[in-house]
Amino acid sequence: MRFKESRPISFLVIFFVYAAASAAGIILYTRLPWNFALSLFVADVAATAVTFLFSLILKNASVYDPYWSVAPIVILVSFAVNVPLNLPAVLLLTAVCLWGVRLTANWAYTFRNLTVQDWRYTHYQELTGLFYPAVNFFGIHLMPTVIVYLCVLPAVFVMQGGSDASAGTFAGFALSVCAVILQGTADFQMHSFRAKKTGGFIRSGVWRYSRHPNYLGEILMWWGVAVCSIFSLQERIWWLFAGALVNTALFLFISIPLADSRQSKKEGFAEYKAGTRMLLPLPKACKKQ
Repeated sequence: MRFKESRPISFLVIFFVYAAASAAGIILYTRLPWNFALSLFVADVAATAVTFLFSLILKNASVYDPYWSVAPIVILVSFAVNVPLNLPAVLLLTAVCLWGVRLTANWAYTFRNLTVQDWRYTHYQELTGLFYPAVNFFGIHLMPTVIVYLCVLPAVFVMQGGSDASAGTFAGFALSVCAVILQGTADFQMHSFRAKKTGGFIRSGVWRYSRHPNYLGEILMWWGVAVCSIFSLQERIWWLFAGALVNTALFLFISIPLADSRQSKKEGFAEYKAGTRMLLPLPKACKKQ
């Protein structure tokens, strides 16, 4: 597959994969007889299965990488078509589109071509051996899809009507927008740092106080969506906080430990960790020896 070495062609392939996955999910959703929440879940899994199939054909699990940021936009825009949108729905659609466009743009900026696979997936492949196909589908593809589904579901409830703006609506929207700004700032600073090729650890900007400001932004984004949605609904549905909670657990117990484990192989990590908080961008005094 020589075409995988071409960045432009790789972009076209990814675009085709996501067009096919989106079409499969939308068409299936329109034909399912269940309520919107269950039908959306099944359609979301079907779109994931299409993406997984292409990842097998292309022998690269990173085909799934844009799904995290593309799926919420496709879902909310699909629900927004041909229905009257009230203020909470418009705010949620705006926040999610801002977040999704920024995250997708960051993926596109760092995307080299289809010969490159995320180091975490390669790590899992080496670690699990013959069991990797199952790990690939259930761990790399399906688990994030379920989390994304739970995160975006509160906004879908608002799209279905029966909502009105409240103080919580604006507070949640503001939190999500601040999260997008934090992520965008962190990414810009990291790209600038890497362009200098100085090595070591970034000690400037928001990274001066937080080892994972981009992950913090991801966590805050979906807490903002949940708050905005739940406090806009006429009837409080508290279990809709589940998505934000599970998403937080994903970063705290999987993503961050895995990233820190990889960083720990670099010289000076112990000192860096001692002087820099894991998430909150606040000064941290190093303990005296």
